[in-house]
Amino acid sequence: MPGLQDPSRAAPPPPASARNLLAHPMEDTLTMKLLGATLKGAAAALAAAALFAASPGTASAATTEVVNHTNAGAGSKTFALTIDDGPSPTWTNQVLDLLKDRQVTATFCVIGDHARQYPDLIKRIVAEGHHLCNHSMHHVNPTRQSPDQARADLQQASDAIHAAAPGAQIDYYRAPEGGWTPDIQQYAASQGMQPIGWSVDTRDWETPGVDAIFQNYKREFQGGGVILMHDGSQENDRSQSVEAMGNILSDLADNGYTDDLPAVLG
Repeated sequence: MPGLQDPSRAAPPPPASARNLLAHPMEDTLTMKLLGATLKGAAAALAAAALFAASPGTASAATTEVVNHTNAGAGSKTFALTIDDGPSPTWTNQVLDLLKDRQVTATFCVIGDHARQYPDLIKRIVAEGHHLCNHSMHHVNPTRQSPDQARADLQQASDAIHAAAPGAQIDYYRAPEGGWTPDIQQYAASQGMQPIGWSVDTRDWETPGVDAIFQNYKREFQGGGVILMHDGSQENDRSQSVEAMGNILSDLADNGYTDDLPAVLG
């Protein structure tokens, strides 16, 4: 008769997992919801991590510590060359030519005002494989600014660098005149920039003569050190810096040291 089912053709019993769900419907519904929420949260976390890793313009990790040694560490047969206050059409181009000839990678700590003036030099720095360091917008010591002013100065410099070289990664921040404050260290790290200092001050900015610059380096350098030199600004004569840099790089190579970068911690 219509509407009656032949008992011999009845559907098989549900599998054990389904019987468990039927036996405890409220409990298992809650379990499924919790599982779904967990998976959804994990997926969101992975997506956020991937977005951060792919986001241009920031380093993958940084701490608030001011670093003055290379990735390989203090005492290693390495050095990190850092070059401040550029870019400058006259001196940055000469430094880049020298670095290309010696096959050395350096870190350029650029001032935002100069990046805005000479964007093609920022492009060249990046194109030739060197690394960027934010050295503030106007080269004002953060200890003479309010926290908000120092943060704005840092951010404006990053904006100027990225206007010149969109997507360029800024790995480091160096406070003008080494004027560190806990707030600016924290803010730089939050932007993915490792604060960096130096272990060798060549004092080339004093223009004391090529030999004096070289002797300052010889007196202070130890393996794994971070060397401070200058290529800016345009109104300053950096010819001594360029010549002394060539002599320093020759001495490092002759003594078996290889170029590295300032350490990024985290």
